[in-house]
Amino acid sequence: MDNYLGKHILIELWDCDKTVLDSVEKVETMMVEAAKKAKVTIVEKCFHRFSPYGVSGVVVIAESHLAIHTWPEYNYAAVDFFTCNKNCNTDIAVEYLKENFHSKKFSVNVIKRGNINKGGIND
Repeated sequence: MDNYLGKHILIELWDCDKTVLDSVEKVETMMVEAAKKAKVTIVEKCFHRFSPYGVSGVVVIAESHLAIHTWPEYNYAAVDFFTCNKNCNTDIAVEYLKENFHSKKFSVNVIKRGNINKGGIND
């Protein structure tokens, strides 16, 4: 992240345990634990279970946020982890989420955000 303000990790978890994906309590617990494992500072959290199924939530951290949206009917979860803390351990958090959602297939994409050498979108 040398000349960047933050790192945005896009995690797609496929073939997950649908009972976990549909439990607001389990999803919230895992997202908070992932933040703790990454060694970031939790500020606030908000999670909601939709009817008939699915959970969305966010853990606001001093370094930015972790967000999740689940589709139990597709055994799928989309997780965003955005951080400006160059020293946090996002790899451990990602592994924890993959294991605890029982994901059999996944993808992880990292996007560097805020290139400070460019200075703006028109550069």
